[in-house]
Amino acid sequence: MRDQFQGWPEQAMDVLWQLQGEPTQATRERCRADRERLVRQPMIALLNEVADNDPRYQDFSVWHYRTNSWWWQHQSAVIRLGRKIEINLRFSLEGLHVQGAWWYPDPGQVDTFRQAVAAEGSGRALAAIVEDVRKKGYGISGDVMKRPPRGYPADHPRTDLLRHRSLIAARHLGCEEWLHTPEAVDRVLAAATDLDDLLVWLVRHVKRAA
Repeated sequence: MRDQFQGWPEQAMDVLWQLQGEPTQATRERCRADRERLVRQPMIALLNEVADNDPRYQDFSVWHYRTNSWWWQHQSAVIRLGRKIEINLRFSLEGLHVQGAWWYPDPGQVDTFRQAVAAEGSGRALAAIVEDVRKKGYGISGDVMKRPPRGYPADHPRTDLLRHRSLIAARHLGCEEWLHTPEAVDRVLAAATDLDDLLVWLVRHVKRAA
């Protein structure tokens, strides 16, 4: 039986403090077992709890450590909903960060995204969704061209969206006492609900290129 998520132990923050800056290899090895137990394993338990609430969330990964010190200082995870369409979570000394993202697109995905943005029905729907997500406190970003893409009028009513080559809605959920409790599951599920219309739109309209 898998472990039930109880929150990140407060000692998780102590481990991450020890890994700040440019930790030596000796420091990393000394912290490795505690980091796995106190930082990474709780993220796995959290994602299992989230996946139990919606079968769409069952395809997830919780990253291991890498050479760069940033990966030791930040525990990242991803829930895959479509080709290059994901919910990303990141736990660090700053707390918990969440984003819904379509990024690192396959060849052809940008074209299909722009076609859907330019179309009256799907384009208007996305513009309304993005505005709603922004009002809920999410920052909207991505790889954005300085000018409208070729083939689309400069005065298109959704030119801001047409300039996107990726689309990310991100929000810092906080660094408060709830991180150390099962309430973190509810916070992540609430964020997933906030992002759902955006991610569903992307899954429907941003196709993988043939």
